Amino acid sequence: MTSSLFPVILAGGKGERFWPLSRQDRPKQFLSLDGSSRSLLQATADRLLPIAGSWESLWIITSSQIAEGVRQQLPELPYQNLLIESQGRDTAAAVAWASLEIKKRYGEDAIIGFFPSDHWIANQKAFARTLSAATQLAASTAAIVTLGIKPTFPSTGYGYIEQGEKIGSFNELPAYHVNRFTEKPNRETAETFLSTGRFSWNSGMFVFRAGVVLKELHTHAPEIIEPLEQQGPDIYPRLPKKSIDYALMEKTTLAHVLPVEFGWDDLGDWNAIERLLKKEETPNVELATHVGLDTQGAIIYATNPEDVIVTIGLEDVVIVRDRNVTLIVNKDRTQEIKQVLKTLQNDPRFTELL
Repeated sequence: MTSSLFPVILAGGKGERFWPLSRQDRPKQFLSLDGSSRSLLQATADRLLPIAGSWESLWIITSSQIAEGVRQQLPELPYQNLLIESQGRDTAAAVAWASLEIKKRYGEDAIIGFFPSDHWIANQKAFARTLSAATQLAASTAAIVTLGIKPTFPSTGYGYIEQGEKIGSFNELPAYHVNRFTEKPNRETAETFLSTGRFSWNSGMFVFRAGVVLKELHTHAPEIIEPLEQQGPDIYPRLPKKSIDYALMEKTTLAHVLPVEFGWDDLGDWNAIERLLKKEETPNVELATHVGLDTQGAIIYATNPEDVIVTIGLEDVVIVRDRNVTLIVNKDRTQEIKQVLKTLQNDPRFTELL
């Protein structure tokens, strides 16, 4: 197990597609969605702590709105290792600021890994082996290493990475130059990608040396890195809002990919619950007291065990009951929850539901 990697957990997202369970006072990363007692944030820290070696080497970047909640969830985290964004500016700014802070403390050869707080990983041993390989690659060359998940179906909900020339093996895992990043494709394109054997899902997990990524940010995203270097995090609200994929990964020539398999899901919306918990012998995924007649393919969730959800003749729906809100949506339209939230935001009657 390597102790030379400094993991950074990206924990600033809202998780709006898990509304109404995910709300402003209880974002997705504070939820337990897999039936365990650990939240997504706690489970991510549990995974990364053995790789970091100690709490002193683990970092988290989050928003000011939920920073106190992060402290409550992870009281062992050193105060100085929690970076608090005054305003969310997407992942490029987060990566830039955290990389600057770690470079200040440990030097430009410090190897940093970035990990979203809302991922599910099945095989911890394989995950640790992959991070060891990524660390070796980042230490040996000027590489920005991304973990590419070997696709198991033609997903239209993930971005894809096309692998180019093989550059060698690290910890017995092959590594490749990245030919290109592509946005979420339609189904026909996704099927074509899978048939070539050259594409991975973009996991959003990266490993690199601090000096390497900061130099690349100067080249491709000076509008983000230069104000941070010159004025510090006080400039945060005036930084452009860009993802690290758009600001850097789609432009750099240093991108490398490790196509890996360790059982992964990014838990993007309610359908992820079905992927995690569905059993062949049961018609539905039920995390609630449910009485159903001719209902199948449903995902049913209630926070209060005393609430009873009764269904008749339903198919492929998500039903969520939390506090004073009930959500009912077709499974293939869960991405549109964010549109409903915009409507609620504009009506003063519903602000308390957000």
